[in-house]
Amino acid sequence: EVQLVESGGGLVQAGGSLRLSCAAYGLTFDNYAIGWYRQVPGKEREAVSCISTSGTTFYADSVKGRFTISIDNAKNTVYLQMNSLKSEDTAVYFCAEDSYRDCNGVYMSLPWDYWGQGTQVTVSS
Repeated sequence: EVQLVESGGGLVQAGGSLRLSCAAYGLTFDNYAIGWYRQVPGKEREAVSCISTSGTTFYADSVKGRFTISIDNAKNTVYLQMNSLKSEDTAVYFCAEDSYRDCNGVYMSLPWDYWGQGTQVTVSS
């Protein structure tokens, strides 16, 4: 079974930066994708970004130009560098994993095999 462990959340002032990490353990296949989602209480979960080992990426319009996703294949870890943070970025951020999956807008709405426990990001204005 795959385990996903997120880290890097915290409290930051508007305009600041954070880097989230999602470490994947127990992966069975070398071909996989990891997506980042965020959720605010009372609102629907929102797709944020995604990266696949096949080289595809996805960014929500709300984070394009501010967030950068990257993958360290040797460590099976995905990073989400978040710059120019805004108060509206405040949410619990979750990572998810699925094998043999690409990243694009359509695929972001499909179910994922595994989810992490989430990490809180709070941006103060």
